[in-house]
Amino acid sequence: MEGLEDKPLGYLLYRVATALRAEVAVTVLEPMKLAFSEYVCVRMLAQSPGLSNAQLARDANVSPQAMNKVIRELQERGLVTRPATVPSGRSLPATLTREGLTLLERLDPKVVEAERRVLAKLSEQDRREFRRLLAAIG
Repeated sequence: MEGLEDKPLGYLLYRVATALRAEVAVTVLEPMKLAFSEYVCVRMLAQSPGLSNAQLARDANVSPQAMNKVIRELQERGLVTRPATVPSGRSLPATLTREGLTLLERLDPKVVEAERRVLAKLSEQDRREFRRLLAAIG
């Protein structure tokens, strides 16, 4: 599409994120019976095990109530575990189970392929540079 280069960055990022989310949801997550929010939660826990519901909600930009529902669904599937109690405070740290880690290992190559399809108009070098730039600002 012509003329998009001068549009606000937020709008451009939104368009890319929407395209990527749709591609990943339809081709990767739906066949695995996994919602996008559940995938994001699993990905965050793989990066930072032991996050609380409140931390996950902040990082995912959703309400604590919405994240609690996601965590409960992942627990019911055996992908996430939280202790019943903690020595102090109320925060229950969530961690991926072996099944959760295995699922993520199976999803990662499929997600990368979905990303390639969304970014197909870019060269391999441009895709690497795009990732580098996003990592630098994010």
